Amino acid sequence: MLIISDINLSKSKYYLPILFISIFITSCGSIQIKEETGFNDLFNGKDLNGWVGNKDSYKALDGMLVVDPRGGGSGGNLFTNDEYSDFILRFEFQLTPGANNGLAIHAPLEGDAAYVGKELQILDNTAEKYTELKPYQYHGSVYGIIPAKRGYLNPVGEWNRQEVQVKGPKIKIILNGTTIVDGDFLESSKNGTMDKKEHPGLKRTAGHIGFLGHGDVVRFRNIRIKDLSNKIKQ
Repeated sequence: MLIISDINLSKSKYYLPILFISIFITSCGSIQIKEETGFNDLFNGKDLNGWVGNKDSYKALDGMLVVDPRGGGSGGNLFTNDEYSDFILRFEFQLTPGANNGLAIHAPLEGDAAYVGKELQILDNTAEKYTELKPYQYHGSVYGIIPAKRGYLNPVGEWNRQEVQVKGPKIKIILNGTTIVDGDFLESSKNGTMDKKEHPGLKRTAGHIGFLGHGDVVRFRNIRIKDLSNKIKQ
């Protein structure tokens, strides 16, 4: 520990800037550690241990989880082995031009996750082919249920940071530091869903997390989760 009173004031013009920088670095480091407390990696950056599904199209490459549809079909789905209920999920993703993928939550391993579970859109909103989509089909939206705010994706090819918070029927999605969804699955659908379809998965309170390929290359990294349901049980 550095005691300010021990500093020779004649040399303070040298020590004080160093002291300020040291305190700043220490404070920033402490904040970062605090923010990540309780998080565990879902993807180890080396292989697909802990995941089930299409391991032909999804591959571990240079620390990234890459979906490449040339590996088989449209890319298909890749799910966590474990199921989760309430959680905070953080990850980074990189879109290619026109890319379309999805993040499944509370999903079973079979069926269309957008309906039997819940699907959060992962999409290049700027692609011309998507100009006439419904509001609930753009990036970050809970598909068919809750539309996300637009305009917060980084340019295609750059990495984006996303956080998904789920607690009971409530969901919050933060994209690159901006909240783009803050809603309630059940409240938003009590008078019918936006897409006018049945979504039995809205009643599910737990399930797998997964990526849902739609024929495009998308890269993911730093995928980690804080399991809030386990915390409550303890």
